[in-house]
Amino acid sequence: HVHLVESGGGLVQPGRSLRLSCAASGIIFSLHTVGWYRQAPGKQRELVATVTNSGRTNYADSVKDRFTVSRDNAKNTVLLQMNNLQPEDSAVYYCNAARYDFAYWGQGTQVTVSS
Repeated sequence: HVHLVESGGGLVQPGRSLRLSCAASGIIFSLHTVGWYRQAPGKQRELVATVTNSGRTNYADSVKDRFTVSRDNAKNTVLLQMNNLQPEDSAVYYCNAARYDFAYWGQGTQVTVSS
C-alpha cells in the first residue's frame, strides 16, 4: 500500500514561517514527481509546488520567492519551506506523488495564517 503522511501544519501569524514534511512509503520514491497542493474552503485544489525526479521545480505564481520545495530520496521525504506566510495561504495542504497516470495523495495537513 502507498502511504503519504504529512506533518508540520498549524496556526501561524502573518509573516512567519512553517515547514511541511511528507514521508512516503510503498512507492519507488525517486522515480516520482512529488510536491504539494492546497485547498481552501470553497475553492478547488491547486498546485503549490512540485519537484520532478530530476530535481526540476515548479511553483504557483502566488508562492514564488516565498516557498521552497525540496526532496530527499534517501529518506523518501518531500519538504515545503513556507516563508512570509499570508492569510491567503490558509488551506489544507496535500502531499502528492505522481508518475505517468498514477497519482497518490496524503490526507492533508491544515495551515492557518491568522493574527
